[in-house]
Amino acid sequence: MGILNVTPDSFATHCSSLTPETILADFRQLVQQGAQIIDLGACSTRPNSTPVDEEEEWRRLQVALSAIRSAYPHFPVSIDTFRASVAQKALQQFQVQIINDISGLSDPQMLSVIAHAHVPYILTHPREACLQWSDTTPVLSEVLAYFAHQLDILHRAGVADVIIDPGLGFGKTIQQNYTILSHLSVFQHLNTPVLIGLSRKSMIYQPLHLSPADVLGGTTAAHTLALIHGANILRVHDVAEAKQAIAIVQAYQQTL
Repeated sequence: MGILNVTPDSFATHCSSLTPETILADFRQLVQQGAQIIDLGACSTRPNSTPVDEEEEWRRLQVALSAIRSAYPHFPVSIDTFRASVAQKALQQFQVQIINDISGLSDPQMLSVIAHAHVPYILTHPREACLQWSDTTPVLSEVLAYFAHQLDILHRAGVADVIIDPGLGFGKTIQQNYTILSHLSVFQHLNTPVLIGLSRKSMIYQPLHLSPADVLGGTTAAHTLALIHGANILRVHDVAEAKQAIAIVQAYQQTL
């Protein structure tokens, strides 16, 4: 899953400007590098950011999706939004294929939107679920319990296709992030694909004492660990390098 942020305040964005031409050029580059899904976001969710309002988020997405669908009418596009109204418009007007909600159903209308559309939904363990955590919190059991509860709600509403994202970087300490990363196999008991989004995040650049722009090597190493421990989908800024990591891990696993 390649990341395309159509927002000027993302910490690591591919989108050089917000014109239809540059958005399409950046989208095409991700496709050519080997992305199988592209996750399109128009509202920054980086730490300490202030989300744009709903109207501005949709304006940016509408510009981007109009350009993308003119050239790639059927390419799998995921919309990164926590707002049900934005998800609904993207589904109805541009037939996007996936909704990626980092808030874990914080919008009470999101459940009905997803259930009605019959599209895959990415369920993230959100920042808000970690507010009461401490250094002694049993991280894995907390995340598993959260997913079990939310999956039950989704399945009861008729949402059959759910992808889970443990939410690395969302309200978790570096140690907690690596605890989750090293135990991804426990999530296989939930019988749903696992998406990992750690590309250029603080769990990579802080231990290396570098900036997000300088940690491609560290990100690739972490992607390799995620794949070995059971990740099914990588959400990445650097598609070509992630594809190489996938190929090497697959070659390695074939010898086991």
